[in-house]
Amino acid sequence: MNKLLLSTLLSASVACTPAMAQQKPISYPQTLKVDHTDDYFGNRVADPYQWLENDTAANTKAWVEAQNKVTFAYLSSIPFRKEVRKRLEELWNYPRYSAPSREGDYYFFTKNSGLQNQSIFYYQKGLNAQPEVFLDPNSLSADGTVAVTSFSVSKDHRYVAYGTAASGSDWNQIGVMEIATRKLLSDKIDWVKFSGAAWRQDGFYYSRYDEPARGTELSRQNEYQKIYFHKLGTPQAEDQLVYEDKANPLRYFGAGVTEDGRFLIINVAQGTSGAQILVKDLAANQKDFTLLAKGFDYEYSVVDNAGDKLLMVTNYEAPNYRLVLADPKNPDPKGWKNVIAEKPELLESVGTAGGKMFARYLKDASSRVYQYTYDGKMEREIKLPGIGTAAGFDGYKDNRELFYTFTSFTTPPTVYRYDIARGKSEVFRKPEVKFNTDGYETRQVFYTSKDGTKVPMFIVYKKGLKPDGTNPTYLYAYGGFNINMTPGFSVARMAWLEQGGIFAMPNLRGGGEYGENWHKGGMLEKKQNVFDDFIAAAEYLISNKYTSANRLAVAGGSNGGLLAGAVMTQRPDLFAVAFPAVGVLDMLRYHKFTVGWGWAVEYGSSDKQDQFNYLIRYSPLHNLKEGVQYPATLITTADHDDRVVPAHSFKFAATLQEKHRGNNPVLIRIETKAGHGAGKPTSKQIEEVADIYSFAWQNMGFTPVYGDGKAGQAGAGKAQSGK
Repeated sequence: MNKLLLSTLLSASVACTPAMAQQKPISYPQTLKVDHTDDYFGNRVADPYQWLENDTAANTKAWVEAQNKVTFAYLSSIPFRKEVRKRLEELWNYPRYSAPSREGDYYFFTKNSGLQNQSIFYYQKGLNAQPEVFLDPNSLSADGTVAVTSFSVSKDHRYVAYGTAASGSDWNQIGVMEIATRKLLSDKIDWVKFSGAAWRQDGFYYSRYDEPARGTELSRQNEYQKIYFHKLGTPQAEDQLVYEDKANPLRYFGAGVTEDGRFLIINVAQGTSGAQILVKDLAANQKDFTLLAKGFDYEYSVVDNAGDKLLMVTNYEAPNYRLVLADPKNPDPKGWKNVIAEKPELLESVGTAGGKMFARYLKDASSRVYQYTYDGKMEREIKLPGIGTAAGFDGYKDNRELFYTFTSFTTPPTVYRYDIARGKSEVFRKPEVKFNTDGYETRQVFYTSKDGTKVPMFIVYKKGLKPDGTNPTYLYAYGGFNINMTPGFSVARMAWLEQGGIFAMPNLRGGGEYGENWHKGGMLEKKQNVFDDFIAAAEYLISNKYTSANRLAVAGGSNGGLLAGAVMTQRPDLFAVAFPAVGVLDMLRYHKFTVGWGWAVEYGSSDKQDQFNYLIRYSPLHNLKEGVQYPATLITTADHDDRVVPAHSFKFAATLQEKHRGNNPVLIRIETKAGHGAGKPTSKQIEEVADIYSFAWQNMGFTPVYGDGKAGQAGAGKAQSGK
């Protein structure tokens, strides 16, 4: 008999135990249905909960309050929830450092002592000096919900321009501090989004939008981003408009300046894929911008200049990327010179420091780093501790050393000091966690997707774990936007693993782990490949007895929330629990809010008939079916998410509660004073993870054990999957 079929039959027999029959149905809040339909090329699509898109309306706020009341009542009833949270606090409470960066006489780094809501910025005059607090984000709000989102030091090392965001919103405000005195200057820049500060001489370039109408800040479509130059000591109203494009309101514009201050670089994008590069030679007082790289079929990123020419990473005629030297005076790609040619592995990024270049590659989703001269001569490979993710490798031309971090699934981010001339690395700062990471191991397997494509997956678990089909397993992925999912440490994940749980992360198509071809294999009309890859990952875990359908949780956030929502609607039989987090769940209307229009290059748009035809086939909201028993589901979102507006989750939750059959809980957890995820305070992170793990274990019939005793006993009356 087919192993997967046998496993499914066994899971089904386990699912019908008396313990599961004890589950009581939940009384969900009544959600008003209105008679509303939209017409898509003659197709009438009902949208009865469209009123929930108005995030500031009184009836929406009342709905949120009613849903949270039911959700938190359920979560509070889980008998081990408090123990889970307590254990997470214990694990989380260890010092965490960033790699230091040298800025003139000072070194800057961040540190979190353990449970601080936000990491603190420190500085010291020399590596042996006593560190002092430079900027403490925790002092900016009583509850830790204001985060520092960007930190840029002026080229003369006198000032820092830093961005702050409140309650997780993408809206930023930029302030300026004098380094020597820590004095806060009067400069204040508002309505900044997706931009830091690019310094030149006595000011900096930044990107902003016009001030939105009051009450629409978190939902209105963002249009007409512009680039300005702000001169220190002047009001924002006097800032100089540097670049705008009135003919193309739905484009992003970002400014950068080369290290020597010679070139101003404008990165233009009309979505999340594809770029266009404009340059201006400031030293030559060039009046108009030169089109260095035409958009928007390929990716381009300027690394630095070599005299009057520019080094640029691109996938033009190189799906795995290469580094080229381009002449702004002769920008024709035919004249570009290969400095680092394309390789079989993905060239992820190129950084510069000490007059050298550092090329970071991915080989099967693990980092490799090489040191090059500016003319493309490879000098050495930087030996890394193992399979994992390295980051950093940036600095100034006069640096003699740099600092980078290395992490893996079982290695907390460790800071290394690298001597550029000698090519030697040494541990600079190693965190001490309250957890024996040596007791866990990581495997990388390759499984076959529906169309025969081989897909890699990392599987992490306790050494000696027996694959008997009973292990609680957390299957997490992203699969989109050319984003690479690589090994990284999560202290929260340790709380799952220590209970005998498994963490699995496949590298789905749509990501960029294998270059642009891998990305294109999971976008637009090929998006279903991503869902097929994820479903095949679940089937692999079950058929190889890592877990069973009754012990498998599926999860993802943002585009990964779409992923979780799509697979739970396509294969509700395959999962015990589903966690769509801040997900893009309404594929027909996502582009109508904030910056959702920028994702159309990845997904397509319902404004085009051919793209509507495939979007409607997988849109999670539109594929919930009447009378289907869905997995126990905890949808998570936040009231200040202005990236993927919470209306996606609101409408999905209302529809799921209406159509779902059976006693599996289908709930929505709506965080307050939080956004898409960035800058979320430690306290809120711990609360959310505790709720997610408690919900998962409760609905898998699994009781975690802390202290003495055997972890992971199945408690009578605890199984709630109802599958």
